[in-house]
Amino acid sequence: MGPIEGANFIEFDTATPIIEAHDLLVAVHGISLNPVDTKVRGRAEPEDQPKVLGYDAAGIVMQIGSAVSRFKIGDEVFYAGDVTRAGTNAELHAVDERIVGKKPTSLGFPEAAGMPLTTITAWELLFDSLGAKEGEGEGDTLLVIGGAGGVGSILIQLAKQLTQLTVIATASRQKTVAWVKKMGADYVINHNEPIAAQVKALNIEPKYVAALIGTDGHFDQIIELIKPRGHIAFIDDPQTLDIKAGKTKAISFSWEFMFTRAMFKTDDMEEQHKLLNRASELFDDGTLMSTVTKNIGKVSAHTLFEAHKEQESGQVIGKNVLTGFY
Repeated sequence: MGPIEGANFIEFDTATPIIEAHDLLVAVHGISLNPVDTKVRGRAEPEDQPKVLGYDAAGIVMQIGSAVSRFKIGDEVFYAGDVTRAGTNAELHAVDERIVGKKPTSLGFPEAAGMPLTTITAWELLFDSLGAKEGEGEGDTLLVIGGAGGVGSILIQLAKQLTQLTVIATASRQKTVAWVKKMGADYVINHNEPIAAQVKALNIEPKYVAALIGTDGHFDQIIELIKPRGHIAFIDDPQTLDIKAGKTKAISFSWEFMFTRAMFKTDDMEEQHKLLNRASELFDDGTLMSTVTKNIGKVSAHTLFEAHKEQESGQVIGKNVLTGFY
């Protein structure tokens, strides 16, 4: 589909999804935009049928598969979907119950739809990839490169609310600096300037680095500033990555890709169901705050085009959402 200028968003009718044994059929009441939406659109090859995008949703369960045990018809849910299946930009969507959580009661459907993908990504990155522990981390520091985006916004909150880590976040504009401070960052530096010198000026050696954006440009600086035997986790797509540079400091490297569990039906696939339910409770009790900053309107070809265009601008703070079909 290529660049946004040539993208062709259309509205069309298609058959109701056929659900599998572990599936829920969800009436979609809200969706959100993530970088993955624009990446999948940009890489898509021409097909005979239109491609349904979308990897975040909140809605109401309309049907359940024969093996479903975690939900019933009428339940309100939120989830991030499966990149190998049809997307959530539809009236009805089929999704495996093992990657679905109970929607926070304190959030409306569009706002709830803004939280699953980034929450799962941030949670898995912090606790699985980096190996941070809840209630621990005093004296250690996490550097979040790209703190004002969707993942960074929730990652800062998780680190500050559930661990004892000090958090340094990067931001480059007055609005984004204010935003990451609101999320709880202890220190803010500018990722458009050399980051190693800025971190050293704080007299801090981060043990953990979450490389969310611009890894190609920041990698040498990360190696310079990170604490020996530290850990780096990536979510972006660097063209080259010479990890030999981390040998003398014995640095560990991890990739975080939240779709892995659903793509490969991993043995621990249900962990996403569990963490979404936990996150739902944390939103409802006020431990975590929504990172949604804008509702672009009701889902249509026009609003989806506008949402993709804004996502690709690189100027989105937190998350953009759209109201669903109901």
